[in-house]
Amino acid sequence: MNLYALLNRRAREGKPLRVALIGAGKFGSMFLSQARRTAGLHIVAIVDLAPARAREACARVGWKPEALAAGSLEEAHRLGTTLVTDDAARTIASDFVDVVVDATGSPAAGIRHVLLCCEYRKHIVMVNVEADALAGPLLAQRAARAGIVYSLAYGDQPALICEMVDWARTSGFEVVAAGKGTKYLPGYHESTPDTVWGHYGFTPEMVAKGDFNPQMFNSFLDGTKSAIEMTAVSNATGLTPSPDGLGFPPCGADELPQLLRPRAEGGLLHHRGQVEVISSLQRDSGPVFRDLRWGVYVTFAGDSDYVRRCFKEYGLITDESGNYSAMYKPYHLIGLELGISVASVGLRGESTGCATGFRADAVAVAKRALRQGERLDGEGGYTVFGRLMPASDSLGKRALPIGLAHGVTLKRDISRGTVVTWDDVSEMDGEAARFRREMENSMRAELGLGVSAEVKSAA
Repeated sequence: MNLYALLNRRAREGKPLRVALIGAGKFGSMFLSQARRTAGLHIVAIVDLAPARAREACARVGWKPEALAAGSLEEAHRLGTTLVTDDAARTIASDFVDVVVDATGSPAAGIRHVLLCCEYRKHIVMVNVEADALAGPLLAQRAARAGIVYSLAYGDQPALICEMVDWARTSGFEVVAAGKGTKYLPGYHESTPDTVWGHYGFTPEMVAKGDFNPQMFNSFLDGTKSAIEMTAVSNATGLTPSPDGLGFPPCGADELPQLLRPRAEGGLLHHRGQVEVISSLQRDSGPVFRDLRWGVYVTFAGDSDYVRRCFKEYGLITDESGNYSAMYKPYHLIGLELGISVASVGLRGESTGCATGFRADAVAVAKRALRQGERLDGEGGYTVFGRLMPASDSLGKRALPIGLAHGVTLKRDISRGTVVTWDDVSEMDGEAARFRREMENSMRAELGLGVSAEVKSAA
């Protein structure tokens, strides 16, 4: 890698990469802690709906108050300081910004920010995987048309998985499966913000002392975040989901080649070229040996006698046939690693993961029996969880994406475990819903499914 050398060259030339961060939450704060120590990077603006919270985040990660003294973007650029503001649109439009980082987690905000970046020709790094899962294929098309780079965020698991898939393919291996680890039991799909802390083993005292968002934590537990992230990976890599979605099989690092191979050859996969999330817990709640709860992996095939011999000679763990092996990364450092994406996008013009098609979707499924008139509360809430589904199946069912399953009212009763559809909810007229419908229209035509009269009128 030569990103560090490129950054240092920009520092020596007095032309640092100028970055605007939108969203100073946990991920954004982690990035800020490292950006101040990275030569060649200048955080020219921090945008947050609560500027005071952004200033507190900076203080928490070690920034000095004088670093935030800028009164304008021009002044921040000239003095090497940082403007704190709540005006995302004006920041994106500025001539003093090269790369925008969206770390908001809001699908609607993410779509709006990407479209502004297209308008003002600013590269965009999407920490906001929620927006990517909702409309990444169309956002990526718009970005390419505008001549900007649209990228998933390094440090988050989807971009790390994309990197491993790229490594395997560039080395001449067929990727059999790729994904991440998580803590999973089937009962977690019904978890709510009221029950989440018990599943994590957090005491009330621990929660009271920390900055914990129960709905956000619950989205990781109930399977929603896994569905969203694997949607992003599938759409970026071409790997596809099983027709049944994610299986979350218990699997440790040493079992990857054995379990993450096709069923026809003794494994658990529906097909070669699949995305899958593995669990750090056995179904009886016992721990998995050498689990990958915090990590990512790729399994790949040798497919020749010579390569199988090489696997054996160099000590790779394989299945009993010797044909399947795996690589994995046991941890990811979230926002602490985000500088890789920012530098790659800004200095090389290369993404660290970007949708190339609509292959998977994260759809809303009822956690319990829901009644007509109830309002859905979205990712990690009390009413629905996200399930991974092949995109063609999602379009065929007119499934409601999890990214739009918030604040909408049910028009009919929905039984527990049922996929919620567009027809089940009240009409939505926001920018995110319109953009998603536009993507569905184009993808339906591309897949030969046709466009229904209802979708035409809604669009």
